[in-house]
Amino acid sequence: MSVLFGLYVPPHPHPLLAPTQNEGWGQLRDAYDKARTRIEESDADIILVYSTTWPSIIGHQIQAHPEPKWVHVDDDFHFLGSMPYEFRMDSEFAESYRDSCEKRGLVARTIAYDGFPIDTGSVVALKLLNPDNRIPACIVSSNMYANRAETIVLGKAAADALAKQGKKAVVVVVSSISNRMFTKHIEPHEDRIHSQKDDEWNQKILEFFADGRLEDISQLSREIHGQIRVQKVVAYKPAWWMAAVMGQHNNYHGEVLAYAALHGSGGAVIQLTPTDDSIGDKEFDEDDVDVYSGDRDVLEFGAGDMDAPAGVSEDKTTSKGGSKSKKRPIVSARPGENTIQTSDAPAPVGAYPHARKVGDLLYLSGVGPRQPDTNEIPGGPIEDEKGKPRDYDIKAQTKACIENVKAILQASGSSLDDVFDVTVFLVDMKRDFDGYNTVYGDYFEPIQATRTTLAVTALPTPIAVELKVIARAH
Repeated sequence: MSVLFGLYVPPHPHPLLAPTQNEGWGQLRDAYDKARTRIEESDADIILVYSTTWPSIIGHQIQAHPEPKWVHVDDDFHFLGSMPYEFRMDSEFAESYRDSCEKRGLVARTIAYDGFPIDTGSVVALKLLNPDNRIPACIVSSNMYANRAETIVLGKAAADALAKQGKKAVVVVVSSISNRMFTKHIEPHEDRIHSQKDDEWNQKILEFFADGRLEDISQLSREIHGQIRVQKVVAYKPAWWMAAVMGQHNNYHGEVLAYAALHGSGGAVIQLTPTDDSIGDKEFDEDDVDVYSGDRDVLEFGAGDMDAPAGVSEDKTTSKGGSKSKKRPIVSARPGENTIQTSDAPAPVGAYPHARKVGDLLYLSGVGPRQPDTNEIPGGPIEDEKGKPRDYDIKAQTKACIENVKAILQASGSSLDDVFDVTVFLVDMKRDFDGYNTVYGDYFEPIQATRTTLAVTALPTPIAVELKVIARAH
């Protein structure tokens, strides 16, 4: 058996640096300690870490320096203190992992030079799980733009390298369950899950883990992600990788050792140990991928990574003849093009789509407050049919604009949390800025997208505000 057990652990430094300052942080620290003891009692040859706080852009990076040494300070939580580290890495395995990646069509490289910084999540996990470096480790990055196909192939490549070298591993995924944090400092005793919605979905995912349903989490995570309005819940990419390394099944004994808030996000220490028992058949089968054979757009539909093309209702049937799970068509687009239209947003007033996907980015056309079904303007139009100025509510218009943006993003498989940049047009800057800015902050303060606000003389319809958005595409 190549994988002895898997661990899902949070990346935040609080359990390492400040476990006594908050009861939940202390519970996570105790859970880390319990997991450390189990690792020490195992006959593992290697600790294999996939860290979501080591982002890569082009391909995948694998830590191969035999003894990386540095003093790390977390960007967000520097006030908690520094984290000096000196680790022992399995350079031979790292090279083998890279070779396995390349054989499966991935771009991968090893990192083996002095001073390359280890990320917060990996530092926290290895210092708590392997403080004496009794077992060599290997860390792999999380590519920001990798889709399901690429991530699954990355996990299978890790399994290949373990099998080739005959090594037994403890697999560690470093990721939050939900990862929406507070944007302002809070006192330790005030820490809590950012919202009730976050906590509800965290609890549902934890139920899956407790039942040992890793492959179900891998397959259903994007479905859940698409259903919830708080899009920062369920980090599905780590689940894809973990399931691929560990065998893509539900035959695990699951144990949630702790769950607590970490500056608003949901942190959990979870163990999955392979067993002969199974919770049952998988919910449904997404297409499996063995070799990465193209860029992410090529695999978007062909490999079953993403939602079906516009206007297509896609059935998924379990391999054992179980029930079907239909995917609701969320996008309306011309075949072969990356244009997006949705009936959940007001119809364009010209020859343009609601959005266009280009590579890994999503560009939205200007979005106003008109209502999709009635063309009504919440808060009232800025003038009557004869062009005479009318009083209107800028807050109501701004809220409606943002809700329309949300609808288009959701139809595109994205969310407000994925927004990078916003340009806002106001027809009366002096009158409306304060009211618009207040409503905007309610939505975007946690997201921290860049923003430019411009004054214009008029907009095509009798509205006071319009938003132009750029977001990350999935």
